[in-house]
This record gives sequence, structure tokens and C-alpha cells, in this order.
Amino acid sequence: MLETPKTNQEPLWLVIIQLLRWNKPEGRLILMIPALWAVFLAAAGKPPLPLVGVIIFGSIATSAAGCVVNDLWDRDIDPQVERTSNRPLASRALSVQVGIVVGIVALACAAVVAFYLNPLSFWLSVAAVPVIVLYPGAKRVFPIPQLVLSIAWGFAVLISWSAVTGNITAPTWLLWGATVLWTLGFDTIYAMSDRIDDQRIGINSSALFFGKYAPIAIGIFFIGTVILLGGVGFLVNLNISFWISLILATIAWIWQIIRLQQPEIPNPAYGEMFRQNVWIGFLILAGMIVGSF
Repeated sequence: MLETPKTNQEPLWLVIIQLLRWNKPEGRLILMIPALWAVFLAAAGKPPLPLVGVIIFGSIATSAAGCVVNDLWDRDIDPQVERTSNRPLASRALSVQVGIVVGIVALACAAVVAFYLNPLSFWLSVAAVPVIVLYPGAKRVFPIPQLVLSIAWGFAVLISWSAVTGNITAPTWLLWGATVLWTLGFDTIYAMSDRIDDQRIGINSSALFFGKYAPIAIGIFFIGTVILLGGVGFLVNLNISFWISLILATIAWIWQIIRLQQPEIPNPAYGEMFRQNVWIGFLILAGMIVGSF
């Protein structure tokens, strides 16, 4: 039996944009950042512009597909969470059938991009698909589902680096580790806004797993990120510009950790800190680019 979408005053194209989260670019940009870190570092600051375009387009398409997959999994859960109750599939502004079609198109776009890459990058792209598809289910059975998301994020580094060099080296793995830890940090912050709803529904999250120690865990994740990024900078001989950007990023993360220690934090503050990580990521990217010369 076909699901009938709820009557909606907004045009279909605008509702699909909301499904893809293109109306909230922070989440798309924050996936793109590790991919750009990798492509610029692997190419010593001078990657081919067509490849940069492919990486950007691939990040957007993959992120869009991941959002659709997530919302299909969570269409009966999202209405029970204040932050997600107005998502198109949750509010029935779109039918499941339309969501599936949009998801297939987004995955097809990502697949087209993958065929442009070399064999190693292509097969890494293929390997990333099950992780992306299964992540939403992880929150039902795995105590730290953000770790699964972080591993999915890490594929952006492996794919982009190997797209330049055709191989994976020690700096690649350090950058992968930094990306995984950074993602665990900012996504745990993001999950803190949903703790009450997630606990009531019975959904797992790193924010619930670490409980009152979540700010400490986030601090450890960010410290690990700084150490691993420093290791990358050392191995690829980045100049002072990178180290300045890393120091500034570290100060920003310390400020976030201190803020998270406050006894009363309004829920919107968690989303604000998540968005700050986009600009922190771009700051580090600028340092990597300038630091390569």
C-alpha cells in the first residue's frame, strides 16, 4: 500500500531540498572539510582543480544520500524528537516512495563521481556505502553510534588522499584518525541537544553513553585530534602557517570544552558549537594549504 504524503503548501522541490539538508549547509560542509584536507595535503597544496571539483561534488552527493537514508530509517522516530519532528519524511510532507527515489538519485550521482577516480579510490567508495547505509541502524543496537558515523566520515580522507596518490601512507592514517576523533567530538556535542528525547525513545548516542562525563570525552577527542593533526603536519613538513591555524583551532576547542562544563546550557548552544566546528575545520584547511608552500 502506497503511503500518501501530507498536504504541504511548500513546492515539491523545496521539500526535497529540506530532505537533502541543503537548507542546512553546515552538515554538508563539515563532511567536505576532511576530504579537502586530504586532497590538498596529498597534492602538497596544489591538487588538480578538476579533482577538487569531483571531491566537492562527491561529498555533496554522498552527504545528501546519507541524509535520505537516515531519514528513511528514522521516519517513525524523528516525529518524537523535537529537533527532527519537521523533517519531510517524519512530518509526512514526502512519501517513503519519493524518499527512496531521491536517495537512489543521490547515490547514483555519487557513483558517477566514483567512476572518475582510480581503482583504489573507487573501491574505498564502494566500501563506504554499507557504513553509510547501516549507520542509522547503529543507534538502535550500538552504544556509541557516533563512532560508526565517524568511520563513515573517515572514508572521505582515504578516498580523497588515494585519489591523488593512488596509495595510502602513514600521514593518511594519521589524518583519518584525526577526522574520526574530530567527528566523535563535534557529533557528541550535537547529540547532547537530543539527550532527553533519545533516552525517552530508547535510542543510543555517545552523549548518553558518556553521560555527565561527555564534556571530558569530547575534550579527549579534540586533544587527540590536535595530536594527530600535528603528526600529519610534521610528516608532510607543513610550515608555520599550519601550526598557527592548529593553535587557533586548539584555542577554539578549549573554549568549547570549557563552555560544555557549565551546569546550565541552553539547547541551541549545542547546535551553535557544532556550526563553529565548520569554521574551525576551514581554518585548519587554510593553514594546510598555505603551509604546503
